[in-house]
Amino acid sequence: MKTKFNKLWIFILCVIFSITLADNHNTKVYVVPIQSTIDLGIPAFVNRAIDTAEKNDAKLIIFDIETFGGRVDAATQVKDAISGTDIQTIAFINRRAISAGSLISLSCDKIYMTSGATIGATSVVDMSGEKQAEKSQSYMREEMAATAEQSGKNTTIARGMVDEELSFEYLVVDGDSMKVDDIEGRKEGKLITLTTELALKYKIADGTSESIEDILSDLSIENYDIITLDENWSEDLVRILTDPVVSSLLTTFGTIGIISELYSAGWGIGGTIGIICLTLALGAGYLTKLASATDLLIIFSGLTLLLVEFVAIPGFGVFGIVGLVILFYGLYLLLIPDVPVSDEIYSAALDGFAWSIVGGVIVLIMLIRLISQSKVFQKFITTDSNKATLKDNYDKRSKV
Repeated sequence: MKTKFNKLWIFILCVIFSITLADNHNTKVYVVPIQSTIDLGIPAFVNRAIDTAEKNDAKLIIFDIETFGGRVDAATQVKDAISGTDIQTIAFINRRAISAGSLISLSCDKIYMTSGATIGATSVVDMSGEKQAEKSQSYMREEMAATAEQSGKNTTIARGMVDEELSFEYLVVDGDSMKVDDIEGRKEGKLITLTTELALKYKIADGTSESIEDILSDLSIENYDIITLDENWSEDLVRILTDPVVSSLLTTFGTIGIISELYSAGWGIGGTIGIICLTLALGAGYLTKLASATDLLIIFSGLTLLLVEFVAIPGFGVFGIVGLVILFYGLYLLLIPDVPVSDEIYSAALDGFAWSIVGGVIVLIMLIRLISQSKVFQKFITTDSNKATLKDNYDKRSKV
């Protein structure tokens, strides 16, 4: 009886071991959704996803892409992260990879597209949709070409997605020259945008698929574990904090709060709010590589001069004026992307910063007026006034 019991336990342990061994031999596939605007929160998410996949010995990372594009600097950070991993990467264009999305797709080892999907139209535009100057277009054009070359894609098509002045009649595909008469963007004045059919024909896409499972089947991967990663709360918070409007408001209120605190007695709520706002703005900017160490040094230099003016030299003189200029210049640099941009972008950033300062001052004045007229504030002032009157009367009586 005891022998049979031991054999049963041995059998159960063997089954458990076999199941565990089978699970360990499954191919780990990580799916990373990129299905919104490409902003400065996306690179942090993609970097974390790649790090997680590398630590867990993943064999494949599939980027599920459905986007109309976004920031060029954010897209180049994502491209660099994808190009830097040794894990095989797949871009699954789930309907569209427009503008910055096409750069991210080209950085992957292979591209799969759903039926009816599109890729291309990567010309650099400003926030109003106007095409930027040649300086920006040249950077993006060669960035696309270099990325396509690295992944074995056609560089002429990649350039044509950015440069509407490019025209051609023939393309070299797999060593053969092909006459091109079905790509609208081959004509001067047109940007290239490829459908799934055209992307397959000209070897920009490696296959068509309607699901992740179809891609794995096409790659002859049978035993696999699919792990889908999503953005966490901190990455969502960074995306909010790096929004141009939110970032401008944070820097404005932070600056005004600290300056108002420097010229008031003691330390109050203004300075606390100012430090919190600047910490959020600078921290988010540094994490997303929008703020460099040089930018932070400039900002802290300005704050230091203001502190010297407040502590060592009462009044508002040279140190205060220079400190404000340096501080505002550092905050202005936070609005400039870390890629070549046209003069229009610098002008727009300056206008936006100036208006945010004006708006912040107006809001601050309104808040001060509202607070000063509130019953709680009036009661507080009255109480303090009564205390001061009683103290004066007491001092007079003591002297008598």
